Amino acid sequence: MRGIQMEDIVLYEKNGDIGKITLNKPEERNTITLEVLRKLIELFETSAENNDVCVIYAANGKHFTVGADLKYGYDLLTNKERLAEAVEFLESWQILTRKMIAHPGIIIVGYHGWVIGGGFEHTLVCDYKIAAEDTRIMLPEVGVGLFFSNASTKLLPRIIGEGRAKELMILGKELSAEEAHRIGLVNQVCPTPSLPRILKKTANMIASRDHLALRYTKKFVNE
Repeated sequence: MRGIQMEDIVLYEKNGDIGKITLNKPEERNTITLEVLRKLIELFETSAENNDVCVIYAANGKHFTVGADLKYGYDLLTNKERLAEAVEFLESWQILTRKMIAHPGIIIVGYHGWVIGGGFEHTLVCDYKIAAEDTRIMLPEVGVGLFFSNASTKLLPRIIGEGRAKELMILGKELSAEEAHRIGLVNQVCPTPSLPRILKKTANMIASRDHLALRYTKKFVNE
């Protein structure tokens, strides 16, 4: 994997009450494979077990993630010998989403560069979304003959309304950070170089609040 060990494709660190999970395949634009999904599930479980009050979800490199590795996905879906792996790949998106929803801490996601397809959709459950100015969001599934899963057909309309959700999904139009903020898809836009600092500042502010109140606010809103 071009110098990156399998265990390093997603990173986790903890600093006090704040955890950080980082996609770490920058040379591959943080494409998501089954191995990445397995690691994300494992690390969000670890973060929950560590009682992280707040979790920063970020990515190394020029892009947050361009989503599923299409070549990898096509090979899975067309190779009968890899059927079990294909089923696990599809189910792992659902498992990851449930783990993130069930996480007792507040999850802040920091977008930058391209955020595409399932790479964006699984972050819809994040509690606070910050986009760098260079963020570009796109949902290209329909255009390449794929269907939406991973609860995005329920979550996206809940966040931005049915009409806008259908527009993004059906047309697959590119969305800038400012437009995403205008329609309520992200909470905040910041200068691209400032994203790490803003993420840390926001996490510190959240972690300073009453932990039990944070946990139950998230729980009740999600219900």
